[in-house]
This record gives sequence, structure tokens and C-alpha cells, in this order.
Amino acid sequence: MAAPKNILFIMFDQLRWDYLSCYGHPHLQTPNLDRLASKGMRFDRCTIQSPLCGPSRMSTYTGRYVHSHGASWNNVPLKVGELTMGDHLRDLGMGCWLVGKTHMAADAEGMRRLGLEPDSVIGARVSECGFDIFERDDGMRPEGPDGLYDEGGALKYNEYLRGKGYDSDNPWHDYANSGLDDDGNVLSGWFLENSDRPANIREEDSETPYLTRRGIEFIEQAKGPWCCHLSYIKPHWPYIVPEPYASMYGPQDFLPRIASEAERETDHPVFKGFQNAPVGKALARDEVREKVLRAYMGLIKQCDDQMGVLFDFLERTGRMEDTLIVVTSDHGDFMGDHWMGEKTFFHEASVKVPLIVYDPSPEADATRGTTSDALVECIDFLPTFVEVAGGDPTKLDHILEGQSLLPMLRGGAAPEREVVVCEYDYSSSPLAGRLGLHPDQSRMFMVADHDWKMIHFESGHRPMLFDLKNDPHEMEDLGASEAHADVRARMYDRLHAWARRPAARTTMSNDSFVKERTAGPGRTGVLIGIVEETELPQEITAKYTGRKARDMRGGRPGAPGE
Repeated sequence: MAAPKNILFIMFDQLRWDYLSCYGHPHLQTPNLDRLASKGMRFDRCTIQSPLCGPSRMSTYTGRYVHSHGASWNNVPLKVGELTMGDHLRDLGMGCWLVGKTHMAADAEGMRRLGLEPDSVIGARVSECGFDIFERDDGMRPEGPDGLYDEGGALKYNEYLRGKGYDSDNPWHDYANSGLDDDGNVLSGWFLENSDRPANIREEDSETPYLTRRGIEFIEQAKGPWCCHLSYIKPHWPYIVPEPYASMYGPQDFLPRIASEAERETDHPVFKGFQNAPVGKALARDEVREKVLRAYMGLIKQCDDQMGVLFDFLERTGRMEDTLIVVTSDHGDFMGDHWMGEKTFFHEASVKVPLIVYDPSPEADATRGTTSDALVECIDFLPTFVEVAGGDPTKLDHILEGQSLLPMLRGGAAPEREVVVCEYDYSSSPLAGRLGLHPDQSRMFMVADHDWKMIHFESGHRPMLFDLKNDPHEMEDLGASEAHADVRARMYDRLHAWARRPAARTTMSNDSFVKERTAGPGRTGVLIGIVEETELPQEITAKYTGRKARDMRGGRPGAPGE
């Protein structure tokens, strides 16, 4: 075992923290991820920065809150000037490669303004969130009356499938994400009534095994040191999975729905609005939730089996000895809890994600197999990677808003953090239109510590408050409780303190400002408020004293007082 020289950063899409056996699921056994947890550290309080793919990932890739980087919704471009994981790691001599999904959109207008061509080395990296691309696959090739959702979606994967005999103009849909009836009709995975059907694809050709092989192919040819972002598409919808996974789970294996009738009767227009979204209404139906959960659990089991394939490869090739491994998710999935589907609200089902970190260095031996309830955020990953690559993340604290987890992994202190913060901008949603909200009003902020979680609404609606200690399932909203006014005031103080941070000042380090203040006056010749030259050392005034000049005033020099 040695200090890691490589980083394998594995991200699943829409994976709930409590659907792994190492996090306590009683029926969904995930022995391979459990094995990694036994070799590393498992974090029980890891919080994302936004409950949506795009903004959550942009925070992870920049090490900055959504409020800082500005890519607040899917397909909102990441500003061309934002430094990303690849920028920071390449500066330290570590390559940074993508295999899978990023869900980023390039700032085409900013690139045009700066004259950056997308096919140039710099332009390509700016267009791809700072990564060099081994294979980008955002795993989405839907098509509607306005065309394709993503022109570049699943292109190589579709080419692979056609090469394997899956004859279609879009085998991603017709085979990998759909079933088939006895008459040969495609039963689309977009329709939840088909979620309990097996996908019409050989298991080894489905998306998760395919990406695992692509990740292994990258590692086989990689020249180190490297960071590989192996970013899986599943268990994200469409909710459908091939056999044998389609038949593995049933109602006897499901976690009970976390919901109450009181929540259905909420007086909060925003919370109620998300419940009333089509996906909320669908997952509120038991028969629909049952079909979806069969597929969702099967997809997770398949993901874990592929982790077994990957970890076995790493052990055979010696890469477990020199590679830091991080496994997490970009957000969770409500799965009908709190009468909602998808992920776009702030309950733990969505904003709390699994995080397992394996550090091969001997310094991490003391923490192997341990768990932590420290308040950790996904913006902490990039500072950790910077430190693994040999950099000092504290010198980048004017850019990176997280803190390295490496000291903690090696028996040191946890990040110093009173609260975690998560944000969501629903300006583009039909709900914002129904509520008559301006985009500036269509934003929510969550601030939480170990005991309390508060949600603030820019729309002017009252806050929501949950007692995490006594109500861990977040069933009772205390946002209107007079008895908890002091708690809300305290949480607002913390939210306001967070909002006042100097997040926009990224072009000069904090050390440079400290150096300026300690350098003393006049080092570059600017002397403010100095009456006599003797007030300063001679080296400061040397350029201004003992000098001669010819009188150019056309008359006798004036005397003081004249």
C-alpha cells in the first residue's frame, strides 16, 4: 500500500443513500460496495449542493456552490471562466478524464466572445467541463416533436448496440430502455406501466456493464498520474432493467413509503405544487410505485455487481494499491416518499447521498471500515483531489468553497462546518408559472445542521422547518410553529452568513491580500498620508529624495506660504 497517485471518481445518477446494504437496506444486498466501505470510510451526512443533475454536478466539478458558479438548472451553461476539476488537477500534473456522464452545457456565447474554437484543445476542455474525453455518454437519447433532447446523447453506445445486432435508428430506446410484447411491439420504458418488464437487451450489453468495460479500457491504457471520472447513467430513469435483475425484487423487499396524510394536506403552495407534479401523482399510487421499485432496485443491484467486476480488475492489476476511490451519487430519488417523485426538493431522500472513500495509503489504516456523521458536502471532493495530486487546497480557498477530506481519512479532524447548504432554481418549471413567480422568486435554499433543517423560499412563502433529531423522516413541518421561531431565526442567521461570503472574488488568493497588508506602505511607491520623508525607511523614499530637476516654471520658484 502506498500514497495514492491516481483517483477513480465514481458517480451514480439518482442513487438513494438508503438503498445500499452498508447503509442499512434490509433486502437489497450490495456486497461489492460494502466491501469498499470496509476498506475505506463511509460518510453518513454527505449533502449535495442542488437536487438536480446539472447544478449538482457543476458544484462537484468546480468545488463551488450553485450560487457561485451560476449553472442553476439542467442545460444552463457553466460560465467559460469557471475553473473545474480538470483545470486544477492538470496544473498539478494529473490528467483528468471522463468516462460517462457530466450533464454540462458549454458556454457557447462566452467561447465565441473569447475566440475559443470547440475543436481546439482548450475549447474542447471548456466545452466538456474541463475533462479530457475518453467517452462522454450522458445516457439520454429521447426524441419528441421538437427533436432530440441531446443531439450527442448515447452516440457511441448506439453505435456499439448496432454492431451487436440491435437494429434500430435508436437502440438506446428500443432495446436498452424498453421492453417487448409477444407480438414484437416495443414497450417504452418512458411509460411507468412498463417498468416491471425486462428490458429487451442482453444484460452484458446494457448501459451499466458497457460503461464498466469502458472504464476498465481507460485504466488499461492510462498513463499516470490520472483522475478518471467514471460517471454511470443508472439507476436514473427510464426505470427498466434487463433480466435477471428485472425479477429479483418485489413488494416484500421494498422499504415502506415515508409519507403521511398530514403532508398531503399541507398549506404550503410550493411543497404542494411539487406533490401535484405528474411524477408526484404517479409515484403516490401504490401500484405504480411497486412497478418502479422493482426496476430501481434491480438497477442498483446491477450497479453493485458491476462494481465487483471493476474492483476485481483493480485488484488484479495492482491499481487498488495506488488509487484513491470515491463512490457517490449526484442526488437521490423520492420514490413516492412525501408523495413526490424525482428529486427536486430537500428531504433526505433527495439531498443526502452515499459517500464511500477508499484511500490506499498506510496513513488511512486507522480509519478503515469506519463511519462518520460529519457534515460533508460534495464540494469537498475537489479540494480532496487537489491534495491527493500534491497541491495545497487552502491556497485555493478563494475559489474552492469546500474542504479536503484527506486529513479526516487519515485520522485527522473533520471539515469545520456548522451547516450544509443546498439550492434549487425552479424558474423553468410549470409550477413557477402556476404560482405566477418571476424567475428571481423561483428559488429555494436549504440550510441544515445535525439537528435542524430549514427551507427558505424567495417567493415570499413561509419557510419550512424539520427537527432532524426527533423527526428524522421529516414528517412534521414546523415552519409556522411559534414555539420554533428562535430556531428559524438561528437558521436564518446561518443562511445569511453563508450568503455574505466573498464567492465572486476568485482572481486573487486570500494569501495575496494578507501579503499586501503585511508588506507595509510604499513598496511600490504609493505614499498616502506621509508628512515627512523621515517617517519611512530610506529604501522606501529613495526614489523621491536627493533628486535634482531644472526649473521649468518660467519664474522664481515659489516659497512656502506664498
